[in-house]
Amino acid sequence: MIGVEKIKIADVPLLHIAQQDQWNDELPFVIFNHGFTSRMEFNLHYAYLLAEKGFRVVLPGALYHGERNAGQDGYKLSLHFWDIVLQTIEELEIIKESFEDKNIIDPKRIGVVGTSMGGIVTLGALVKYPWIKAAVSLMGNPHYEKFSGMQIDELKKKGYEIPLSERELSQLRDRLRDYDLSLQPEKLNGRPLLFWHGEKDPVVPFKPTYHFYETIIPLYQENPEKLKFIRDSHAGHKVSAAGVLETVKWFETYL
Repeated sequence: MIGVEKIKIADVPLLHIAQQDQWNDELPFVIFNHGFTSRMEFNLHYAYLLAEKGFRVVLPGALYHGERNAGQDGYKLSLHFWDIVLQTIEELEIIKESFEDKNIIDPKRIGVVGTSMGGIVTLGALVKYPWIKAAVSLMGNPHYEKFSGMQIDELKKKGYEIPLSERELSQLRDRLRDYDLSLQPEKLNGRPLLFWHGEKDPVVPFKPTYHFYETIIPLYQENPEKLKFIRDSHAGHKVSAAGVLETVKWFETYL
């Protein structure tokens, strides 16, 4: 039987999922990050399938989402997008250390995965944390600096005012470069990485992510099987059932 526990670590609410007869065992660990305007509860199907395979899974609730919502949505929330991304990356370390201190995860078998904003978080986390052994980006984008510029341009086209000065925008770009995997792909260090992306995605464009994948293929020439890109020619901004199952299979294989 699969157990689900709602807990809080520091200020981060999360769902903790594992098989009940393995609840106190040292298990491989997967952190799943949800998408923008989504909630941790909406991704329980991933956690259930992973827990069935013997993983311990946590689904954190992101800043300004779910019970951390400060009454912001839509345009106002979008202005905090990168604050949410960077804060979530920082909180991964806190979550990992909390479970490690309880001796219920294998510190050498930790995976990170996420959808959309969570996929973006995953790719930035690979820059910062060498303890991530394997990762899956579902509809993510590694180009932090370029993607942030695109988002700002889109808001301007829609007639929204950007309440940031040029200096503040420059400071944001400087912060994002530190987590921009496209600028430092060597940080992957050959770790298993799976991408899934719909070619018709209107939210996180397919082409930049696929182009990044193509540029890092040479980094995996010794172990090409550890890098994979699943492109869905029919999908928009929603992961297919096949994509969910491939995510589980990836962690089964490499974690």
